[in-house]
Amino acid sequence: MRSEREMMELILNFARNDERVRAVAMNGSRTNPNAPKDRFQDYDVVYLVTDMDSFIGDKHWVDVFGSRIVMQTPEDMDLFPPELDGNFSYLMLFTDGNRIDLTLCPIEKKDNWNNGDKLSVVLLDKDQALPKLAPPSDEDYWVKRPSAAFFADCCNEFWWVSTYVAKGLWRREITYALDHLNLYVRPMLFKMLEWKIGIDTGFSLSTGKNGKYMEKHLPRASWSAFMSTYPEATYEGVWRALFATLDLFRSTAGEVAERMQFVYPIEEDRNVTSYLKRVRDMEPGARAGEINTDQ
Repeated sequence: MRSEREMMELILNFARNDERVRAVAMNGSRTNPNAPKDRFQDYDVVYLVTDMDSFIGDKHWVDVFGSRIVMQTPEDMDLFPPELDGNFSYLMLFTDGNRIDLTLCPIEKKDNWNNGDKLSVVLLDKDQALPKLAPPSDEDYWVKRPSAAFFADCCNEFWWVSTYVAKGLWRREITYALDHLNLYVRPMLFKMLEWKIGIDTGFSLSTGKNGKYMEKHLPRASWSAFMSTYPEATYEGVWRALFATLDLFRSTAGEVAERMQFVYPIEEDRNVTSYLKRVRDMEPGARAGEINTDQ
C-alpha cells in the first residue's frame, strides 16, 4: 500500500505539472483533527481547474493515480442526479487499497469552492486566488442542541412509525417491517442517543457518519442495549428488536427530557406499547376488528 506521503506527492505533482489545475484542496476525515487515522481513510481532493470539458472528455487521465479495482463517476450516471452544481467527481479504489475521491471544480467557483465546509484545507494555490481559510474544524458536524419542539417531534415520529413495524410483522411482511424499523424508527433512536451524548459532552463533538463514534461516548450498558436493537431476519427476531428499541428509546428520552427540562409523552408511550403488545400476541391472519384499541 502506498504511504500517505507517496499519495500526497502523486496528487500534488500532477497538479503542479498540469497548467489546467490552478489549485488543490482537501477536506474530509484526513483534515479532521478529531478523526482517528487509519489506512482506509479516503483522500478527499478537489482540483480547481480551467477547461473542465477537456478533463471530462478524457476517460483515461486519472490512470496516472494507479491501477484501479473500481471507479464511479456519479455525475456521469443515469442512476444519480447531479448534486455538485457543475463539479465532476471521480471515486477511485486502487489495487493497493488506497482510495481517492477527486472532485473537479471550475476555477470560476474559486470564491466559494468549498461551500463553507470548515474541514477544507488549501494545499496548492498557483495564483494565490483562493480565500483564506481558518484551521480545519469539525464543528459543523457536532451534535446540535434540540429544542423542545424537535424533541417532541422525535418522540412522536418514533412512536407513530413503531406501529408500522408491528403491522408488517403481523402481516408476515418482513421486508416492510424491517425497512420501517431501520429507516424510520431507528433514526429517531439515533437522534435521542446523540442528544444524550451531546448533553454529556456539552454539545462539543460529532458522533461521526452513521454514529460510528457513538460507542466511545455511551455507557457500556446503553451500547449493549443499542446493539440488541439490530435484529436477525426472523419474525421473532424483529419483534425482540422492536421491543428492545422501545425500551432504549424510553429510557434515553426520559433522561434527555429530565436534563433538558422537556416533557416526555408518557401517555403516548403507554398507549403505543400496549397496542404493540396486543398485535404481537395476535395470531397472524386474525380478522379485521380483533384489535381492541380501547384497552
